[in-house]
Amino acid sequence: MNEPQFLYLTTVGWKTGKKHRIEIWYVKRNRKYYVMSELGTSAHWIRNISHNPRISFSVNGLNFIGLARIVNPMKETRLAAEVSELMKVKYKWDQGLIVELKSLDFDERQLRS
Repeated sequence: MNEPQFLYLTTVGWKTGKKHRIEIWYVKRNRKYYVMSELGTSAHWIRNISHNPRISFSVNGLNFIGLARIVNPMKETRLAAEVSELMKVKYKWDQGLIVELKSLDFDERQLRS
C-alpha cells in the first residue's frame, strides 16, 4: 500500500481563535510526523502553532490530537538532516522550516506502516 501524499493539519488562529485546516506534504519518522513550511515563520499556520502548539491532524483516515513544535536545525542537526532527506526522497523537495507533529493520543497500532 502506498503512503498518502498529504496529511491534513488543523491549527487554531492566533488572532481569531478559529480553526484553520491545511493540506500539506509530510514524512513519518520514529512515530512522529514532520511537515515543512516553504514560507518559514511567515506562514500563517506557523504563526498559529507559535502561539498555540495544540493541533489536530489526520492522515490516511486516522485522526490525531497533538502538539507541534518547530525543529531547530542548529541544535537538532541529525533530525533536520534525516527529515530533509526523507522529504527529498518522497517529494524531490526539502527546503523549508521543519515542524514536528506529535500525537498525544498515541496508539501504536494506528502508526504501523
